[in-house]
Amino acid sequence: MRTSTPARVGQYTALLAYLAFLAFPFLWLVSTAFKPPRELGSLHPTWIPEDPTLANFRQAFDEQPLLHAALNSLLAALAAAVVAVLIATPMAYVVARRRSRLAKAVTGWVVVSQAFPFVLLIIPLFLVLKNLRLVNSVPGLVLVYVVWALPFALWMLAGYVRAVPPELEEAAAVDGAGRLRTLVSVTAPLLAPGIVATGLFAFITAWNEFFFALVLLKSPEKQTLPVVLTHFIGAEGVADLGPLAAAAFLATLPSLVVFAIIQRRITGGMLTGAVKS
Repeated sequence: MRTSTPARVGQYTALLAYLAFLAFPFLWLVSTAFKPPRELGSLHPTWIPEDPTLANFRQAFDEQPLLHAALNSLLAALAAAVVAVLIATPMAYVVARRRSRLAKAVTGWVVVSQAFPFVLLIIPLFLVLKNLRLVNSVPGLVLVYVVWALPFALWMLAGYVRAVPPELEEAAAVDGAGRLRTLVSVTAPLLAPGIVATGLFAFITAWNEFFFALVLLKSPEKQTLPVVLTHFIGAEGVADLGPLAAAAFLATLPSLVVFAIIQRRITGGMLTGAVKS
């Protein structure tokens, strides 16, 4: 059935309006980052800076340790992504290949766990980290990020595993390969695109995370980039708008680049689990 012309025009109009709604904050952030103080306080703001400047970026680096905070965020995000993928890959294989009640229960728990709010999890996680003496440490934050990213990583990789023909594994079993050898030598290479996409998604989640880092990290030298961005807001709640916009723009760039790379793979991972061979 073909869509009528008025309906198609309405669909594209709604899509453009939605895209404009999503793009507005980022475009305004970029514009603000390059505006001098005179334009930031103007009663008639403009989209394009009349006198663009890099002073906001220089001031942001002078006022706050952005590079050190970015390094903390990078280490935490990379470690969380690697550990989450290493744990989720064999778990996803078992969930996808075992048609048991336990596998169904695990899948259901994965879906339900995504509905838990951060506030509900922070107290038990804090108590666990306190007993492990990992509060106010980057390894403790990595552990929290792994716990938070693992359910989605498991669900996403299970979809990729289901897309791998079981006949390949059966052929490997006939040749004498065990479960572990089959997973490492046969299934894992075919899952490489899904593993990369899952790891990058876990990286983005950890890079942008703010709440857990704010609660768990107290030492200034251990704080991540999202937490350091709050330091541009004074005690009275007045934001140093220019440097804040410049720092936020720089902090957003890695997420945008990574998401632009993996967005098609993420969509593919979501769809493959719904397709039966």
